Amino acid sequence: MQKLAPFSLAQPPAIFSGFPQLLLHGIRTSANHHDFSSTRPFPDYSPKKPTIRDEEVVHQISTTIKLRRSEPLVQVLKPIETRFRADHLIWVLIKIRRDFRLAMDFFNWARARRRLSAEARCIIIHIALACKKPKAAYQFVREFVSECDNDVDSLDHFVDKVIYTYKEWGSNPLVFDIFFRVLAEFGMVEDTLKFFERLLNYGYLISTDSCNFILVHLVKTGKIELANKVFNELAEEGVCWNTESYNIMIHGVCKSGNLSDGRELLIRMEANGCSPDVISYSTIIDGYCRCGELQSALEIMKEMTDQGLRPNAFTYCSVMVVLCKNKRMVEAKELLREMMNNGIVPDSVVYTALIDGFCKDGNLREAYELVDEMKQRVMELDVVAYTALMSGLCRVGKMVEAEDLFQEMIRKGINPDEVAYTSLVDGYCKQHKMKEAFHLHSQMLQEGLAPNIVTYTALADGLCKKGEVETANELLHEISSRGMQLNVCTYNSLVNGLCKAGNLEEARKLMAEMKGAGKFPDAVTYTTLMDAYCKLGMIEEAYNFLKDMLDEGLQPTVVTFNVLMNAYCASGRLEDGRHLLNWMVQKHIMPNATTYNSMLKLHCINSDMRASSQIIKEMREMGVQPDENTYNILIKGHSKARNMKEACYFHGEMANKGLKLRASTYNALIIGLCKRRRVAEAMRLLEEMRMNGLIPDRDVYNRFIDLSYHYGDMELTLELCDEVVEKCLTGKEHQENSYVA
Repeated sequence: MQKLAPFSLAQPPAIFSGFPQLLLHGIRTSANHHDFSSTRPFPDYSPKKPTIRDEEVVHQISTTIKLRRSEPLVQVLKPIETRFRADHLIWVLIKIRRDFRLAMDFFNWARARRRLSAEARCIIIHIALACKKPKAAYQFVREFVSECDNDVDSLDHFVDKVIYTYKEWGSNPLVFDIFFRVLAEFGMVEDTLKFFERLLNYGYLISTDSCNFILVHLVKTGKIELANKVFNELAEEGVCWNTESYNIMIHGVCKSGNLSDGRELLIRMEANGCSPDVISYSTIIDGYCRCGELQSALEIMKEMTDQGLRPNAFTYCSVMVVLCKNKRMVEAKELLREMMNNGIVPDSVVYTALIDGFCKDGNLREAYELVDEMKQRVMELDVVAYTALMSGLCRVGKMVEAEDLFQEMIRKGINPDEVAYTSLVDGYCKQHKMKEAFHLHSQMLQEGLAPNIVTYTALADGLCKKGEVETANELLHEISSRGMQLNVCTYNSLVNGLCKAGNLEEARKLMAEMKGAGKFPDAVTYTTLMDAYCKLGMIEEAYNFLKDMLDEGLQPTVVTFNVLMNAYCASGRLEDGRHLLNWMVQKHIMPNATTYNSMLKLHCINSDMRASSQIIKEMREMGVQPDENTYNILIKGHSKARNMKEACYFHGEMANKGLKLRASTYNALIIGLCKRRRVAEAMRLLEEMRMNGLIPDRDVYNRFIDLSYHYGDMELTLELCDEVVEKCLTGKEHQENSYVA
């Protein structure tokens, strides 16, 4: 056991903040379940009697140290030092016991020169408590317990002496609580409980506040079952657990994932007369949040407010973090405002969680508004917040802005970590800027940072997307030879690269290699291969991969089904697509707009607009909202079928939602209006299209050139002729002549 430094009052232990209340505790004989009828009294103290010569030495020492002025003890006791024996200490302490400072100084002088007995050590503890110095007593107990690792000063012997000296040297029961706490802090569980039982024999019950220390130790070390056993057994012995006790246990069971036990403890504490406080509820809320059970967390939060308790910063932070992870950013922002309205100032952890959530949601405007709020509150962004912003910028391809943030972070003295570097590396790789990505990789190494598997996966993915699959493979073999374990994402990047290169046989071999390396293919692996086979028209092969997934116990995602759905519909196999949709629903996989768009596209190609209306109705019944692609498909379909009323209706609905038409959709809508001789509306759409930077196709230009010439508007005719030559006849036209799924 670690030996502590010599005793000093310079740094009192913070653990004593609750000890003044404990001075009120005495020997308990009520409000408990232990039978004290068979208890025995504390033993009488009978110290060894000094000889006449000893009495002379003791008198000389006590007189000398009492009469000294500013001289140090070392100096005034120098003449007596050779005659001093360890036994003299106790006899001197008897004479100076009312002066703690003097007693402590003499004790420290004595133990620097002689080996002191356990009895003498216990006496100085009692003296400290008698002089109302509990912090000093605590420090002495810690020192002495830490040294009880030999036969002479064994722990049992020390306990005997604490009890033996108790009656004569102060009779302050706080000594037992201090001793109990120290044993608990040292993790000596068995000795702590043995000490508890021994004191019961003398009719003394350790205070609840002290008993909490053993619970804290057991919970901190993850011994939840033992903590629960101690909790129940000490209650049977008469310990009346308080709110803090229950909170410790709630924290323990929630930490181990037993949230139902946490809720049971909440009910139990109320039944035992303890009122749950904000910590009780917040601990359970945090437990549910960590397990991703957001709804349960929100229910407990409501229950808490119904009890008249206001959430604290920890409560709000727990819920907001999980809301952000679930991309429920509107609710997270509302909770932030509620928190601030309740007078609770959010800290950097809360702001960083929200910034990260908005960045991952693609809402950089909201993220930067929060950054401005932080600056107004004089809060500095840390490496986590900077990394979240950089990742958000990289995600939307704003690499210049991301690089500027990276340099700003360095200028402010914030050292980028592996995650910060990797976010930039990934951003450059996604834009196929491999030179910049590898430069950052080299910079990481120069800074003494170790690129991790995520960094190398990003690099391999970037190389694969540029068609450099062999280079990516060499890179990964190199890092693998250095002992770095490839993960599923890394293998998936290579599989994707091989599929894009059309090398499906190698992709399948790599899939088998994954299994051999103990990295089993996931839904992404299978979906990537299915997509590659579908694009080659090998739909049955892709379907077999879906069956293999299910045989392996993997749950297909909506993307997996969408790949197959798109292939069926693109090849005109609408009935197979409908069967696949029904199968999805049976598997409890919610279809999304992309799922329905594949079917919608086929109906529009076949000009079956009644069937397309049925698809829209079915989508809305399933709670699936049409996306931008849905509207583009519908408008093009209705325009080509000359259903201009419906086409214009969907165009208006699309505009109200802030969604944008594609060039091909504008073209179809304009031509449809022209065919219905609604030229003014068509002209307005043409102007809108040109203002949005989109280029009409040659058919649209030809129609408006003819119309402007027919109406004698030569200026517009010549302008359109110049434009069509520039945009359509010089190879600069923007082509988008097909439905996009």
